[in-house]
Amino acid sequence: MLHCSAHRTDGNFTKAGEQDAVRCNTRANLISKGCKENEIISPPNKLNIAKNDPLSASENGQVVQMRPQKIDLDLRPGLPVSFNVSFKAAEGHPVDLYYLMDLSYSMKDDLANVKVLGTDLFAALRKITNHARIGFGAFVDKTVLPYTNTNKEKLLKPCDENDQQCQAAFGYRHVLSLTPNKNDFEAEVKKQFISGNLDSPEGSLDAMMQAAVCEDKIGWNSNSTRLIVLTTDAGFHMAGDGKLAGILEPNDEQCHMENNLYVKSTEMDYPSVGQLATQLEKNRIQTIFAVTQNVESVYKELSKMIPKSEVGVLSSDSKNVVELIEKAYYALSSKVTITHDSLPENVRVVYRPICSHGEKSEKQGVCDQVHVGDEVIFEITVTADSCMENEFFTISPRGIKDTLTVTINTTCKCQCDTAGPIVDPHPHCNNSGSISCGICRCNKGHVGQFCNCKIGDKDEHTLRASCQKDNGTECEGRGDCVCGRCECHNTDSGSQYYGPYCECDDDHCEKFQNQQCGGKGKCKCGKCECNPGFEGSACQCKTSDEACRTINNSVCNGRGSCKCNQCECRGGYQRPHCLECPGCTDPCQTKVNCIECLGFESGPFKKNCSEACKTISSKIVEKFPFKSKECKQKDSEGCWMTFKLVQLVGEDNYEAEILKQRECPPPPNFIAIIGGSVAAVALIGILLLMLIKLLLYMKDLKEFRKFENEKKKSKWAEADNPLFQTATTTVANPTFTGGD
Repeated sequence: MLHCSAHRTDGNFTKAGEQDAVRCNTRANLISKGCKENEIISPPNKLNIAKNDPLSASENGQVVQMRPQKIDLDLRPGLPVSFNVSFKAAEGHPVDLYYLMDLSYSMKDDLANVKVLGTDLFAALRKITNHARIGFGAFVDKTVLPYTNTNKEKLLKPCDENDQQCQAAFGYRHVLSLTPNKNDFEAEVKKQFISGNLDSPEGSLDAMMQAAVCEDKIGWNSNSTRLIVLTTDAGFHMAGDGKLAGILEPNDEQCHMENNLYVKSTEMDYPSVGQLATQLEKNRIQTIFAVTQNVESVYKELSKMIPKSEVGVLSSDSKNVVELIEKAYYALSSKVTITHDSLPENVRVVYRPICSHGEKSEKQGVCDQVHVGDEVIFEITVTADSCMENEFFTISPRGIKDTLTVTINTTCKCQCDTAGPIVDPHPHCNNSGSISCGICRCNKGHVGQFCNCKIGDKDEHTLRASCQKDNGTECEGRGDCVCGRCECHNTDSGSQYYGPYCECDDDHCEKFQNQQCGGKGKCKCGKCECNPGFEGSACQCKTSDEACRTINNSVCNGRGSCKCNQCECRGGYQRPHCLECPGCTDPCQTKVNCIECLGFESGPFKKNCSEACKTISSKIVEKFPFKSKECKQKDSEGCWMTFKLVQLVGEDNYEAEILKQRECPPPPNFIAIIGGSVAAVALIGILLLMLIKLLLYMKDLKEFRKFENEKKKSKWAEADNPLFQTATTTVANPTFTGGD
């Protein structure tokens, strides 16, 4: 969008009702409105290359592979700017290779081949550069269950019992820092022995994380191409797996190496793939996964999530590892990927590689099949969508140290203040202000679009508050507050907003069949005023109540209104004619007091029955003439009343038929009640006496049985008492004289 700074003596560029925002428009629209070409302010984007060292193999001891190195941008929001970035891979660039090996028991035969690998590996690296260094590290898994047997003997010797050369279980061990000496590499590797664990996946992500973040321990060169070669025949544990061992603390992506061992292995969870990818990219490390065929697909999926990584298939004994590394390195180095770090908010970047095998993208630019010495160019387009100041981001090739820093500032203020001499006061502003970019800047004590309102002793804040509806936006954002009153702008169609707060317009009413008010009415302040014969919120209906009429010629049975030839029912009644109300209370229950007073002159409404029950017309019948729903309710005297209710037109209008005869219960038999009560009391007394007698009998029986048992248990002595003499009784017959 461009800005017109015109102010004409024969009239303002902004017409009556137009806001000053119309000054911002396209060049063609501004000219068509009468703005002269020399009055159009259109500041261009500015690009300044602050640092642009040439591409070279050596510049003060430093290799320069990308140019420029620093760019300052001064942008207009929404207007893109493009610039080119060149990249040329330097020949003989230093290479650091860290060999990270799985030493679980299944890799036993592979370790034997790696021990004699030094000569061939260095020979392969010499083909790439004369400045090659190599290091070595090993990993197994966390030394806790269920990953490793925690039996003390098994921790010291986790291998097979017949295997004498076996080292204790460990998570990750750094063996050799990066060195250019192949003899050191072979000597340290020969000291290594196989170890072991329980499960199949290994702690490879733990080892890679430590190798990436422990820069000083590993000895990474700040100017070298950094490679990690991971060799394994198994999958990997990742974040969340540590919960199986009760390890809940997430990986903190920090170095925790003591005495060349990862000491937080049993305290921190495995890193996530995202954490590892971030650290590898941050530390410019490229990864080669040398894995056996059984896990190739797993690591290919992992490689998709880790930038600058390749997967190669390792033979069962790792004899082809040198060939694999060489092939993977060329695949990595021939693919140049330019990308950026986190962008400032509302900044967009698009990459367009200028090469034979390129991929255009908003996230990165890619050129494939690039050979050493080939120069490739990337066209980078930057757009700032909002105003900002001193924001910056960095562009760099993945895996390469070189960077380009892009600093962004935006031009968001009009640059027309110095377009001509400042006249203050200016007649265009009623001699009470000056012109800035064609707009009046009022002197103190004056307000308004043309400074035509003198506020005097009034408070400007109070004047503006009177233009706000319910403390909302001033003039609803559709006008200017001038001397405490709203001067409304024009709408997009050329009409004008109106109302005390410019709250109304006649352009935004409900549409029907893509026509405002259906073409059958006028829009007034956002609502349709329909022509005669039409109704509805969008005048979409003809005025008619034909479909709302019932068989008794009422409209919606008096329980609703007819709108758009449809009943809109009240109080829960349902369409089409508001006849039934499923959710309403049953009138059999609500009208029972009226039925009692109308039919039997009793109940709560007995004294004012005619007034309380005037909405019910009733008649007494001996029997109902035909079968229909009957109501049966109990009155205040306990009698059952039977009646029928028919709802008439209206919400509370009924006709009742009341059965003359009530069903009243017979009076109570007092003699039977008293006699029954006496008999019941007597019966209960007899039962209580019998119960007491039974309890006493049971107690005596228990005591008797106890006595009998004790009697049987007693033992009586049968010896004679030496002092005891048996009594002797002598009887003599006085008449006996003896003789024959």
